Amino acid sequence: MPAWSNPALRALAASTVTAVSVLVLAACSQAVPVEAADAASDPACAAVVVRLPDALAKDTEAEQAQRETNAQGTGAWGTPASVVLRCGAEAPGPTTDRCVTVNGVDWVIDESSAPDYLFTTYGRTPAVEVLVDNDVVSGTTVITELADAVSVIPADGACTTIGENAG
Repeated sequence: MPAWSNPALRALAASTVTAVSVLVLAACSQAVPVEAADAASDPACAAVVVRLPDALAKDTEAEQAQRETNAQGTGAWGTPASVVLRCGAEAPGPTTDRCVTVNGVDWVIDESSAPDYLFTTYGRTPAVEVLVDNDVVSGTTVITELADAVSVIPADGACTTIGENAG
């Protein structure tokens, strides 16, 4: 009786082939591991994610192609990932960090881990966080190119300066 006629050996061979196929496919996809934000399942995040560009800094030496991620409400670009987006973050409160407006979207900039800059939308709930390796691609370019996607979340606040708040 040939070995392949044994049902136990056939099952073992089939499961081995399946396991190897899964590992090969997983190695090909190489999704960027990103921890989802607490409110990543908010429908507004789905609206943002479907509008994300397929590349950032297009037609430049710093062009970053979009990558697959492993979490809802996220996006990533570059190999290795130089830009990571998380939608569903907690909206920041008042801060003394620099806040800029780019294409109608306000961003709070955390430069404490330079050259990695964390840009967080201000005045939008849920918030969107974008971590950028500024040594690879310009943070200004990134938030400019992501503004259209992020702007689908309605603004309910805006950056202000100390002078605007003085009575």
